[in-house]
Amino acid sequence: MSEKGAIFLELENSIKNYDKEAAIEAAKKALKMGLDPIEVIEEGLAKGLREVGTRYENGEIFMVELVAAAEAMKSAMKILEPEILKRKSERKVLGKVVLGTVAGDIHDIGKNIVASLLIAAGFEVYDLGTDVPVEKFIEKAKEVKADVIGASALLTTTMLVQKDLAEAIKRSGLDVKYIIGGAAVSPQWAEEIGAAYAQDASSAVEVIKNLIKQR
Repeated sequence: MSEKGAIFLELENSIKNYDKEAAIEAAKKALKMGLDPIEVIEEGLAKGLREVGTRYENGEIFMVELVAAAEAMKSAMKILEPEILKRKSERKVLGKVVLGTVAGDIHDIGKNIVASLLIAAGFEVYDLGTDVPVEKFIEKAKEVKADVIGASALLTTTMLVQKDLAEAIKRSGLDVKYIIGGAAVSPQWAEEIGAAYAQDASSAVEVIKNLIKQR
């Protein structure tokens, strides 16, 4: 295995083992090696978190372990962020994206990965956090003249808020694209409410790039 492959595996395992310190050290090591932070996230950290997410969905682990993995990821992201911002300043901003988890839902792991990958790819990201009311998405999009609004929902009960947001965007007259994602969301649901769909964090970046091109 190459040195690069070894560090990606180290990053992945730190998340799968819920090891915050190991994640921090591996992230520092990756930067010393001069690796691209977006690659570090996608090939290491996000890969580990996806596997932990699958374990949780399959009932193999509990919420506390899922949260611990997310915390390890957040710790590593803090190490990577200065380099992400530095590289972002060296290239043209691709677009402005307002992100949030909809009202009634406090899950943010997937959204946080999407935000990190978008920043690394060169987007200006305004992350509103979790439990975000429809009005706040609209207000922020107007304020920053956003190109895209992204709304995540993990629960079937909060999916309806994504529909409310789709209707609010139409009423607002905003010239903005709308993308949704989250464990509860399907391509069929996205089509029904008139939104673009992202299956996971990596595909979200590509979908948003394509949405920007369509504007």
